[in-house]
Parts: sequence; structure tokens; C-alpha cells
Amino acid sequence: MASWRRHGRLDDYEYYHRHHRHRNRRHATVTGFCLIAAFVLFLFVALSLPIMKSVYLLQFNGRTASNVPATSVGTELRFGVWGFCVTSVLNKPTLFTNTGRCLGPQLGYTIDPEIIRAVTNEPDLANLILKSITVLLVLHPIAAGLAFLTLLPVIASCCVFHAAPWNFSLVLSVATAIVSSIVFAADLALVIVARHKLKNDSAFNVTLSFGNGVWMVLVGMLFTWVAMILLSARICGCCGLGR
Repeated sequence: MASWRRHGRLDDYEYYHRHHRHRNRRHATVTGFCLIAAFVLFLFVALSLPIMKSVYLLQFNGRTASNVPATSVGTELRFGVWGFCVTSVLNKPTLFTNTGRCLGPQLGYTIDPEIIRAVTNEPDLANLILKSITVLLVLHPIAAGLAFLTLLPVIASCCVFHAAPWNFSLVLSVATAIVSSIVFAADLALVIVARHKLKNDSAFNVTLSFGNGVWMVLVGMLFTWVAMILLSARICGCCGLGR
């Protein structure tokens, strides 16, 4: 009888730990997916135009009159972290390509105010964009690096069944979520402030729009916050996610 009881207890112990390991890996998989997605998105934006010409932060469009024939003069500007590209109506960029004339990639590039004047009639925008890009040049790679560092303890938790990797990952996830929110706010501010400067200029037919990089940062930021919530639930044992 005593041997049967010991055998039953061992079976229960083995079942508990096998079930716990399975739940642990399942939680790590979901959290890891969020962090991988955030890392890839932040990395793409950090390597934006002209390295990845399909990803950009800001776009100026100078529309010409309908009775003016199309020329090779640049009417569209797209800005990325490492440079910018100028295109005309004759070689408009597509979703995946940009055949215009590009500056960069280079660290801390400069913008000729005359280029801005030609498209927007607002040469002062050059200084605004340069100051903002300098900040974003630093923040985007940091956000990508933090997302990757947060991912490593989550991967380790699949092999080391201890609370330490989860605790370390939670601390990093808080920093990642905060930095990614700052990056998104900086991206928004760049476009909103530049749009405000053009708002009262009715003499020049110019439109300013968000680049796809801004929305990629938004999605990456949401993934980091979801990952942080999942990690918090894992540590505190909320929502049925025990230690």
C-alpha cells in the first residue's frame, strides 16, 4: 500500500511538472512572437530609406498644375533615418521600389534648403527635419536592440525552468515599451510639426503625409506592450498563468 502511494505521488509530481513545462513553453511562444514581430518592425524602420527604399518616415508631394507637362523635376521627397530620395512624376516610387535620386546612406546627413524650397516653398523645414532625424537615428536602433534583448530571456525560459529569465525579461520589456512609445511619439511629432508649418501656406500646392515607417513603429510598439502585459501576468500568476 505504501509503495502504491509513493508511486502515485511520483506520477502526480511528474504530471504536474510536465504540464507546467508545456504551459511555460506555450506562454513563451506567444510572448516570443510579439517580441520577434516588434524587433523585425523596429529593425526595418531603423534601416529605412535609402537602405530599405520601401520604408520611410515622411513624404512631401508638390503637385503641379494640370496644364503643365510632366517633367523630370523632383516633386516628391521621402525621408528615412539614413537619407532621403527625390522623385518626379516620371519615375514615381512604388510600394517596393524607389528609382529616384537618393542621398545616403550616411550618418547625420544634411539637407540643402533649396531642395525643400523647390518642393514646399518652406526652406526652414530643412532644419526641423534634420533635428528630428538626428533624434530618430538614435532611438530606432535602440528600440530594436531592446526588443531583441527582451526576447533572449524568453527563449532561455524554454530550457531553464526558473523564474529568473521571466523576471529579467519583464524588466527589459518595460524599458522596451517605454522607448518604443517615445520613438512613436517622436515620429508623430516630426510629421505633425512639419504639417503645421505648411498649414497656412496656401500659395503652394503641397501635401505632407506619414510614411509607412510610422505605422510600422506603431504596430511594433503595440507588440511590446502586449509582451509586457503577458510577462507581468506570468510573473504575478494572473489569468491562470502561474509561476
